[in-house]
Amino acid sequence: MAKSSEQSIRLVVGLGNPGAQYEDTRHNAGFWYVEQLARSHGAILQPEKKFFGMAARLQIGGQEVRLLNPTTFMNRSGQAVGAMATFFKIPPESILVVHDELDLPAGVGRLKQGGGHGGHNGLRDIISSLGNSREFLRLRLGIGHPGNSKDVVNYVLTRPSVAERQKIDAVIDESIRVTPEALNGKRSKAVQELHTFSA
Repeated sequence: MAKSSEQSIRLVVGLGNPGAQYEDTRHNAGFWYVEQLARSHGAILQPEKKFFGMAARLQIGGQEVRLLNPTTFMNRSGQAVGAMATFFKIPPESILVVHDELDLPAGVGRLKQGGGHGGHNGLRDIISSLGNSREFLRLRLGIGHPGNSKDVVNYVLTRPSVAERQKIDAVIDESIRVTPEALNGKRSKAVQELHTFSA
């Protein structure tokens, strides 16, 4: 039996806040990735009330993968993730959560299995909704840090500069390029390629 770190991924969740006023803010980097992943496979995210989000179903590398962008606010992301994971009987280690990461510069992405929430409210709520399991895979998309913890809330809810956005978009494109490898349980190649990429 495969180790949990080698489970294939059946659900990809992007984190962000719903509504036009948040659409282009740094905190929505996870949404940007899922939207781009759907576009790159000719899929359209559709509202799914019972899953509290926008969802789509894709074939990636020969396997079925569900995409989900919760339409709850960030700190209630677990409501959507828990609903879909329960309905389709998807274990935590078969879920990839894509989110913005203050501790990485813009243009840098990292894949990580398990771990804490690092103060990220979306991750905190997902861990809680999955019975306190932290075993899901994370794709951390760097957005940089404002340098002062007091400025974090305002920083994540404002738009990146044009140069920063280009870097974030570039690492999203690279992440999507390695996504089939990241999802199929052969993660080391995806990790190696993504972790040596810098926009």
